[in-house]
Amino acid sequence: MAKHIGAVPPGAEASAPHAGANPPATAAGGREILERTKAGTGHLAFQKTTKDTREFRTWFRGEHTNYNPTLARLIDPDAVHEFVLHGWAPAAPAIGRDTQVTAFGSCFAANISEWLSARRYRVLNKAPDARHAYVVACGEGMVNSFVIRQQFEWAWEDRRFDLPLWHGYDARDYGYDPAVQAETRRIFDETDVFILTFGLSEVWYDEPTGEVFWRTIPKDVYDPARHRFRVSTVEENKDNLRAIYRLIRRHRPQAKVIFTLSPIPLIATFRDNSCITSNAVSKAVLRVAIDEVLREVRDEGVLHYWPSYELVTDVFRSPYRPDRRHPEKEVLAYIMTLFEHVWCDGTDLPRPSLTLAWARACAVSGLLPQALAEAIRSGKRRRVRLAGASADTGDARLDAALRALADRIQQEMQAEAPEVAGPEPVPEPDEAEGDARAAQ
Repeated sequence: MAKHIGAVPPGAEASAPHAGANPPATAAGGREILERTKAGTGHLAFQKTTKDTREFRTWFRGEHTNYNPTLARLIDPDAVHEFVLHGWAPAAPAIGRDTQVTAFGSCFAANISEWLSARRYRVLNKAPDARHAYVVACGEGMVNSFVIRQQFEWAWEDRRFDLPLWHGYDARDYGYDPAVQAETRRIFDETDVFILTFGLSEVWYDEPTGEVFWRTIPKDVYDPARHRFRVSTVEENKDNLRAIYRLIRRHRPQAKVIFTLSPIPLIATFRDNSCITSNAVSKAVLRVAIDEVLREVRDEGVLHYWPSYELVTDVFRSPYRPDRRHPEKEVLAYIMTLFEHVWCDGTDLPRPSLTLAWARACAVSGLLPQALAEAIRSGKRRRVRLAGASADTGDARLDAALRALADRIQQEMQAEAPEVAGPEPVPEPDEAEGDARAAQ
């Protein structure tokens, strides 16, 4: 039998006869399931769940129910701990002033290295005697999980490769210098915390051997008979992540490992469709692979995830510079400040204010009303106080949250000393710069 928009679902009780041509359909309990606008247009009222409805009392929600925050709840400087870091923060900071850290992978790793080094933590790949290792010289250009695995296998397992796979931004063949291999091994052997940032799942590979290149292939050696492009799978990336993790566990059993996903999108795709949609797939493949491997080994307490990707792409409204790829420096500074507060014990430098870092990031990324954003950027407490007091978004809860934020900012501004300000991250190189040039 044909159904119409106002049909009562099986098991529901119809209401009493209604005058007029369009009697409302009702669910059990008398709640109408077909609502009408003032113009008479009908639409289905699917589910309206509140604390006063029957659904709220009857649906089982499991042991862990974590909600997506409203803007009014997210605007609080402490909200990120509840709505983003929950489930991912370490039980205690693992990086002290003498902890030896190595960070490489996608270009987002350069920000972590620069920040921690400027804050006087021991970043091995920032040491002058480490500059020849590829994880230093081109560490921010190792954008896929295959090449990061290659570096660990080359350094620790003496893996051999039969063809040139590693090329710099200038298309120069890096080769497999034994001295560089030994330097890479030394860095890995001394590392207490590995921070590995993965960038993309699109890869170029050599078909006869299956080996994957760092980027694409230099034009002068490109061979259409053997060089191919593909999107690597979740399973392939999981296999790489597992191999990296197990190698670290074998050779540095006491070391901690932090996986991150770069929030920097593709500059170009080699697929026959739009770059924006390809980027969504590229990141999703890696994010799923990371999550599944984390769940496999989580009980070992060694592997961790830092949600820089979610912080940039889902917390802030407009976090990127005009190139739509690199986050604003205030957004980066907030993420690095947050990382330091969560993961680091501290050095002899005072910690940067997390509240002020949050406020500045919100001010440049479209989360705040213009008046309050401009007041924060001005650095003047009186302007912040006036802008907070006059907040009028039409949402009472949001206005209250903005006033509370303005109050905290004023307190932090008064307490902050000039020397507490954190370092600005260095500009990041393009993640697919070499590939894009090769494609032209």
